[in-house]
Amino acid sequence: MAFFSRLRAQRAANRELGEGVWRRAHDRFTRSLDRVFQVLEGVGDVEIYNQLVKPANDMAELLPLVRQLCADAQRLTPSEDEVIPQATASVHRSLTKSANDLATTAQVIAMMRMQAEAGAPINILSVEHRAQIVKEDVNKAAQLLRTLE
Repeated sequence: MAFFSRLRAQRAANRELGEGVWRRAHDRFTRSLDRVFQVLEGVGDVEIYNQLVKPANDMAELLPLVRQLCADAQRLTPSEDEVIPQATASVHRSLTKSANDLATTAQVIAMMRMQAEAGAPINILSVEHRAQIVKEDVNKAAQLLRTLE
């Protein structure tokens, strides 16, 4: 039964996001977000985990907006291949940057986890700063898309 559920979800995503650059932008953000939570699951110290889960959840709350932005961009400038539509290239650039910054956040959390395991003090400000950059990237994509509609 799960197979058919996944198949229906994939078809719905294909209708909404297409199979081109907007689908890949959404999927890239999703994979980066998954990586953040994979790294976070490896944090053994409960206190550190509790500090890191808030910025991680804040970034996870951006996923519906990213999906909506990609769907709106697909409606404005449909893409079924790897060619980035010129009219929405800046939107694509911001969404790609948000996914890259999100992946960097996962790396920061991994380094922080290693520091904690080595007994070194950690500072959560770097993760909060990275989360803020991701949010700014997504908001910039939304702002750029609004100017095109």
